[in-house]
Amino acid sequence: MQFIDLAAQYQHLKNKIDARIHKVLDHGHYIMGPEVFELEEKLAEYVGVKHAITCANGTDALTLAMMALDIKEGDAVFCPTFTFFATAETIAFASATPVFVDSDEYTFNICPIDLEKRIQHVIAEGKLVPKAIVSVDLFGLPANYPEIEKIAEKYNLKLIEDAAQGFGGSINNKKAGSFGDIATTSFFPAKPLGCYGDGGAIFTNNDEYAELIKSYRVHGKGTDKYDNVRVGVNSRLDTIQAAILLEKLAAFDEELVARNIAAESYYKELPEYLIKPIVPASYTSSWAQYTVRSTNREQVMTGYSEKNIPTMIYYRTCMHQQTAFKYLDYNEGDFPIAEKLSKEVFSLPMHGYL
Repeated sequence: MQFIDLAAQYQHLKNKIDARIHKVLDHGHYIMGPEVFELEEKLAEYVGVKHAITCANGTDALTLAMMALDIKEGDAVFCPTFTFFATAETIAFASATPVFVDSDEYTFNICPIDLEKRIQHVIAEGKLVPKAIVSVDLFGLPANYPEIEKIAEKYNLKLIEDAAQGFGGSINNKKAGSFGDIATTSFFPAKPLGCYGDGGAIFTNNDEYAELIKSYRVHGKGTDKYDNVRVGVNSRLDTIQAAILLEKLAAFDEELVARNIAAESYYKELPEYLIKPIVPASYTSSWAQYTVRSTNREQVMTGYSEKNIPTMIYYRTCMHQQTAFKYLDYNEGDFPIAEKLSKEVFSLPMHGYL
């Protein structure tokens, strides 16, 4: 049994994916070829935003968002402590200070109540300028944007949606990737919409941000290829990956249905001693992972292993416990919910061909 069965997905889409790849091999435009721009149009349409700009990976997507929002040294950027390292890493990479926030115990996402407390503390302390919030759609479920957007507006903060795991999820039929000022996603192979290498995208309705990101991703170029008007990075999605994603996007809604059917089966049939994830009313999850909780995690995982059922732990170490962030002087117990989750969560197999 596979934790994520990419081979089964490939067999299902093989003829279409192979044809798309061969088309790229025939025309030879491997960097920024026509499939890249076709994919950007289709991603923007799917998510329901004006602009989708592809890039080399999900981490670069966050970095480009930081660049577009001019996040810099002296800025405070609020993000969950229970997340993948890239969420906080890209804040530090921009020379800003990550300010960690505790989790909601039931959705695993950033807690709006703790978020507001942390913002108020930074304002009262007066050492940093509160600049932005990065919220994460953990395990496929969009964060609580109705509340987070109110907080961002109240304190005049920019909002970045990290939808690396959330692509395909929604709140009141509004898709993940359409919340905040800028949203980002990843096309890492294990993500709900994944390619066969690395890839990412940025979404926004803001024309100015879109133009900046398009420039930044290609060395800060201006209208002339050889006139670089700002210092940027090299972060382009390969044409072959775009071709693969076009066929996967076409099948994506069908796979989402299958993922949700699998999640319903898990919810009904898993034993009572496991705490199962919840999806609030009017939300849908893309189920990047099906994550349960147990106070006896290691023993339960061993039991699954003995039946040849793979399991994984996301995330065993919170951001405030990472060696790289020791300089921020957080202590054990500063984020009690996140710390509890990190000791109890584990994920079961989940994909569209389960």
